[in-house]
Amino acid sequence: MVDRYGSSTRREFIKRFGATGAVAALGPSLLLAACAEEEATTTTAAATTTTGPAAAPSTSFVEPRTSLSGELKILLWSHFVPAHDVWFDVFAKEWGDQVGVAVTVDHIGVGDVPAAIAGELQSGSPEHDLLQYIAVQGQHEPSVVDMKDVVDEAISRYGTMLELTRKSSFNPNTGKFYAYAPAWVPDPGDYRKSLWTPAGFPNGPSTWDELLDGGAKIFSEQGVQMGIGMSQEIDSNMAGRSLLWSFGGSIQDENEKVVLNSDATIAAVEYMKELYENAMTPEVFAWNAASNNQGLIAGELSYILNSISAWRTSQETDTAIANDTFFTPALAGPATAIAAQHVLYNWLVPDFSSVNVDAAQEFLLHYTENLASVAWHSKLYDFPAFASRVPELNSWLDNDPFGAQPADKLSVLKTATDWATNIGHPGPANPAIGQVFGESILPVMYADVAQGNKPPAQAVEDATAQIEAIFGDWRGRGLVGG
Repeated sequence: MVDRYGSSTRREFIKRFGATGAVAALGPSLLLAACAEEEATTTTAAATTTTGPAAAPSTSFVEPRTSLSGELKILLWSHFVPAHDVWFDVFAKEWGDQVGVAVTVDHIGVGDVPAAIAGELQSGSPEHDLLQYIAVQGQHEPSVVDMKDVVDEAISRYGTMLELTRKSSFNPNTGKFYAYAPAWVPDPGDYRKSLWTPAGFPNGPSTWDELLDGGAKIFSEQGVQMGIGMSQEIDSNMAGRSLLWSFGGSIQDENEKVVLNSDATIAAVEYMKELYENAMTPEVFAWNAASNNQGLIAGELSYILNSISAWRTSQETDTAIANDTFFTPALAGPATAIAAQHVLYNWLVPDFSSVNVDAAQEFLLHYTENLASVAWHSKLYDFPAFASRVPELNSWLDNDPFGAQPADKLSVLKTATDWATNIGHPGPANPAIGQVFGESILPVMYADVAQGNKPPAQAVEDATAQIEAIFGDWRGRGLVGG
């Protein structure tokens, strides 16, 4: 086996992706924000297509249900596909001009968004009328407006809402939509075909066993590691849940009872340790949400569990890497084959008298009306929660308008709703699930075992105790069942 810990490849990897102590000392939020910002600069900042700008969907307008005025201040993340933000800022302001509302849009690094949202909601005087984050925000339910009116109106106009996004924005215990979630992003596996073909998997891995077998062989024979994180960031959280579910475990059951401590969870933790020891290096314990993207783009990783953003970036920076990158659906484990959504859009309206609630909600309906433009200008990163709004999606995935080679590379995503689920699976993404996610309890559980800090059963027991306490707190407030 190659020297996994002393090679020049590893030293180069650490230098490039910031797993040194000095960089790690910045903390997860600053690391994530800085690297996400770096990633954004590598992608073209304008939406272009092989068929010209005229191919982009046109914007449609529906008259608001009530007269609007005043200001609408929006806070949201800096999208991993910067072309989206170029479009969104113009789109939002043009809507404001149409309806008589002065719209301002503030984008900040994704790592800074959770603290910004919490700060505004706790301040008693939020600076923005509309807040957006790319993960579940159920823990803020007591401080935000019920979005049921928006959901009901959207359903009446556009049909059924995707169950994944509904469960990621609705609390069945209170009957409240603490957020509005009109869009989401699939989380396929991204693999390098030239590396997996000689390992015996020309179509990439289809199971977690194949991921281990092929990944270990690639690492041993070709010196290229795998990129599944065990760090306190969003991608590690998503990967850990996919592995857990596929092995038959879960944090809660469908009735919101904590069931993490099980043989299935222990088996998943043991698997992750074996995967780490045979196919990865210590960098995965200090990663942020951009690290696996950057590693794939640089040709340093054989497989990551992520959205299509890294590949989109490589289309601009290294066409050889882009053309060699392909995608797989959720990997099959002993129990099933499902994955969490990569991200989803939880739009929150603060419940304070100073907030322009009417304008915020009407803008979200306008946004939903134009989900085809959302998908297009994100270069097919964003998927709709209302399928009828993007009837062209499957044809775009079969014949990518942004230059995929081959053109049907993204066709695997046509079945994404069959293998994607919400982070609370098999229950809802309730406030306790949101807090567990925010505190990265699962990635820490996996890391403790992989690093040899705890035996599997102890790590699972400790994580369960933490989660039980969180569920008990929210249950005491009447916001979680079970």
